[in-house]
Amino acid sequence: MPKMKTKSGAAKRFKFLGGGGVKRGRSHLRHILTKKTTKRKRQLRGTTMVSASDMRSIRAMMPTS
Repeated sequence: MPKMKTKSGAAKRFKFLGGGGVKRGRSHLRHILTKKTTKRKRQLRGTTMVSASDMRSIRAMMPTS
């Protein structure tokens, strides 16, 4: 059997943590920023965790992790 490959797009976007969670960046902060409030842009900085409902699809895209 051939090895299962990791989706390269998912590998760039998600990081697995030691406790089993998955870290991700937030979206909507690349362009069209003038109409977004300063508070909204500030709260989109940094990282957050992937929700439990998305974990199954993330694990399918990254089988080796």
